[in-house]
Amino acid sequence: MSTINIKRVKTSEIELKDRLVSIQRVAKVTKGGRTFSFSAIVVVGDENGIVGYGLGKAKEVTEAIAKGIDDAKKNLVKVPLLNGTVPHEQIGKFSGGFVLIKPAAVGTGVIAGGAMRAVLESAGVHNVLAKSKGSSNPHNVVKATVDALTKMRDAYTIAQQRGIDLNKVFNG
Repeated sequence: MSTINIKRVKTSEIELKDRLVSIQRVAKVTKGGRTFSFSAIVVVGDENGIVGYGLGKAKEVTEAIAKGIDDAKKNLVKVPLLNGTVPHEQIGKFSGGFVLIKPAAVGTGVIAGGAMRAVLESAGVHNVLAKSKGSSNPHNVVKATVDALTKMRDAYTIAQQRGIDLNKVFNG
Protein backbone atom coordinates (compact mmCIF):
# COMPACT_ATOMS: atom_id res chain seq x y z
CA MET A 1 0.00 0.00 0.00
CA SER A 2 1.36 3.42 -0.87
CA THR A 3 1.75 6.17 1.67
CA ILE A 4 -0.87 8.85 2.17
CA ASN A 5 -1.16 11.21 -0.78
CA ILE A 6 -1.04 14.70 0.72
CA LYS A 7 -1.69 17.25 -1.98
CA ARG A 8 0.07 20.53 -1.18
CA VAL A 9 -1.48 23.71 -2.56
CA LYS A 10 0.03 27.10 -3.46
CA THR A 11 -1.60 30.11 -1.78
CA SER A 12 -1.14 32.64 -4.58
CA GLU A 13 -4.19 31.78 -6.68
CA ILE A 14 -6.87 31.17 -4.02
CA GLU A 15 -9.05 33.36 -1.82
CA LEU A 16 -8.69 32.07 1.76
CA LYS A 17 -10.85 32.76 4.80
CA ASP A 18 -9.32 32.45 8.25
CA ARG A 19 -10.86 31.27 11.54
CA LEU A 20 -9.42 31.60 15.00
CA VAL A 21 -9.75 28.25 16.77
CA SER A 22 -8.08 29.03 20.08
CA ILE A 23 -6.01 31.70 21.75
CA GLN A 24 -4.13 31.16 24.99
CA ARG A 25 -2.14 33.41 27.28
CA VAL A 26 1.05 31.71 28.39
CA ALA A 27 3.45 32.91 31.08
CA LYS A 28 7.19 32.43 31.36
CA VAL A 29 8.35 32.94 34.93
CA THR A 30 11.77 34.60 35.16
CA LYS A 31 13.86 36.20 37.90
CA GLY A 32 12.20 39.55 37.14
CA GLY A 33 8.64 38.19 37.30
CA ARG A 34 6.18 36.78 34.79
CA THR A 35 6.48 37.47 31.05
CA PHE A 36 3.16 36.98 29.26
CA SER A 37 2.75 36.05 25.61
CA PHE A 38 -0.02 34.62 23.45
CA SER A 39 -0.36 31.55 21.25
CA ALA A 40 -3.07 31.33 18.60
CA ILE A 41 -4.26 28.37 16.52
CA VAL A 42 -5.73 29.50 13.20
CA VAL A 43 -7.42 27.52 10.41
CA VAL A 44 -7.60 28.87 6.85
CA GLY A 45 -9.54 27.47 3.90
CA ASP A 46 -11.33 28.37 0.69
CA GLU A 47 -14.48 26.39 1.66
CA ASN A 48 -14.01 24.34 -1.50
CA GLY A 49 -11.69 21.50 -0.48
CA ILE A 50 -8.55 23.37 0.61
CA VAL A 51 -7.64 23.74 4.29
CA GLY A 52 -4.60 24.43 6.46
CA TYR A 53 -3.78 25.18 10.08
CA GLY A 54 -1.10 27.23 11.78
CA LEU A 55 0.24 28.24 15.17
CA GLY A 56 1.38 31.77 15.95
CA LYS A 57 3.12 32.99 19.08
CA ALA A 58 3.79 36.61 20.00
CA LYS A 59 3.71 39.18 22.81
CA GLU A 60 0.42 40.62 21.48
CA VAL A 61 -2.81 38.91 20.39
CA THR A 62 -3.04 40.50 16.93
CA GLU A 63 0.56 39.60 16.10
CA ALA A 64 0.01 36.00 17.25
CA ILE A 65 -3.08 35.69 15.01
CA ALA A 66 -1.23 37.21 12.03
CA LYS A 67 1.67 34.78 12.50
CA GLY A 68 -0.80 31.89 12.79
CA ILE A 69 -2.47 32.88 9.49
CA ASP A 70 0.92 33.06 7.74
CA ASP A 71 1.85 29.62 9.12
CA ALA A 72 -1.51 28.17 8.05
CA LYS A 73 -1.04 29.44 4.48
CA LYS A 74 2.22 27.47 4.32
CA ASN A 75 0.50 24.19 5.32
CA LEU A 76 -2.44 23.97 2.90
CA VAL A 77 -3.75 20.56 1.79
CA LYS A 78 -6.42 19.49 -0.74
CA VAL A 79 -9.33 17.49 0.68
CA PRO A 80 -11.64 15.35 -1.49
CA LEU A 81 -15.32 16.33 -1.15
CA LEU A 82 -18.37 14.50 -2.49
CA ASN A 83 -21.68 16.41 -2.68
CA GLY A 84 -20.80 18.65 0.27
CA THR A 85 -19.70 15.79 2.52
CA VAL A 86 -16.70 13.52 2.94
CA PRO A 87 -16.34 10.47 0.65
CA HIS A 88 -16.15 7.84 3.40
CA GLU A 89 -15.75 7.24 7.14
CA GLN A 90 -12.28 7.99 8.48
CA ILE A 91 -10.38 8.03 11.76
CA GLY A 92 -7.66 10.59 12.46
CA LYS A 93 -5.07 10.58 15.22
CA PHE A 94 -2.50 13.00 16.51
CA SER A 95 -0.85 12.59 19.90
CA GLY A 96 -3.78 12.32 22.36
CA GLY A 97 -6.32 13.60 19.83
CA PHE A 98 -8.54 10.95 18.22
CA VAL A 99 -11.36 11.92 15.83
CA LEU A 100 -14.00 10.06 13.83
CA ILE A 101 -15.50 11.63 10.69
CA LYS A 102 -18.51 10.11 8.86
CA PRO A 103 -20.38 11.25 5.75
CA ALA A 104 -23.93 12.52 6.27
CA ALA A 105 -27.06 13.08 4.18
CA VAL A 106 -27.91 16.47 2.67
CA GLY A 107 -29.45 18.77 5.28
CA THR A 108 -27.64 17.26 8.27
CA GLY A 109 -25.21 20.12 8.74
CA VAL A 110 -21.84 20.01 10.47
CA ILE A 111 -22.29 17.95 13.64
CA ALA A 112 -18.92 18.54 15.28
CA GLY A 113 -17.33 20.21 18.28
CA GLY A 114 -15.46 23.53 18.36
CA ALA A 115 -12.01 22.86 16.91
CA MET A 116 -13.25 20.18 14.50
CA ARG A 117 -16.08 22.41 13.30
CA ALA A 118 -13.64 25.18 12.34
CA VAL A 119 -11.52 22.78 10.27
CA LEU A 120 -14.47 21.08 8.56
CA GLU A 121 -16.26 24.33 7.70
CA SER A 122 -13.05 25.90 6.38
CA ALA A 123 -12.55 22.83 4.18
CA GLY A 124 -16.04 23.26 2.72
CA VAL A 125 -17.76 20.26 4.28
CA HIS A 126 -21.48 21.08 4.73
CA ASN A 127 -22.90 17.73 5.94
CA VAL A 128 -20.85 15.56 8.27
CA LEU A 129 -21.05 13.61 11.52
CA ALA A 130 -17.90 13.98 13.60
CA LYS A 131 -16.80 12.98 17.08
CA SER A 132 -13.69 13.82 19.04
CA LYS A 133 -12.95 10.83 21.26
CA GLY A 134 -9.55 11.63 22.75
CA SER A 135 -7.91 14.78 23.98
CA SER A 136 -9.97 17.98 23.96
CA ASN A 137 -6.80 20.06 23.51
CA PRO A 138 -7.49 22.21 20.41
CA HIS A 139 -3.95 21.68 19.08
CA ASN A 140 -4.37 17.90 18.99
CA VAL A 141 -7.99 17.99 17.76
CA VAL A 142 -7.15 20.28 14.81
CA LYS A 143 -4.14 18.18 13.80
CA ALA A 144 -6.10 14.91 14.15
CA THR A 145 -8.95 16.34 12.03
CA VAL A 146 -6.55 17.43 9.29
CA ASP A 147 -4.94 13.97 9.51
CA ALA A 148 -8.34 12.32 8.94
CA LEU A 149 -9.12 14.65 6.02
CA THR A 150 -5.76 14.01 4.31
CA LYS A 151 -6.33 10.23 4.56
CA MET A 152 -9.58 10.60 2.57
CA ARG A 153 -9.57 9.18 -0.96
CA ASP A 154 -12.15 9.80 -3.67
CA ALA A 155 -13.32 7.18 -6.18
CA TYR A 156 -11.09 8.55 -8.96
CA THR A 157 -7.95 8.20 -6.81
CA ILE A 158 -8.87 4.64 -5.81
CA ALA A 159 -9.44 3.70 -9.47
CA GLN A 160 -6.01 5.10 -10.38
CA GLN A 161 -4.25 3.30 -7.51
CA ARG A 162 -5.88 -0.04 -8.37
CA GLY A 163 -5.39 0.45 -12.11
CA ILE A 164 -9.05 -0.20 -12.95
CA ASP A 165 -11.92 1.67 -14.56
CA LEU A 166 -14.00 4.10 -12.48
CA ASN A 167 -17.20 2.07 -13.12
CA LYS A 168 -15.56 -1.05 -11.70
CA VAL A 169 -14.89 0.73 -8.38
CA PHE A 170 -18.65 1.22 -7.88
CA ASN A 171 -20.09 -1.86 -9.64
CA GLY A 172 -17.44 -4.43 -8.74
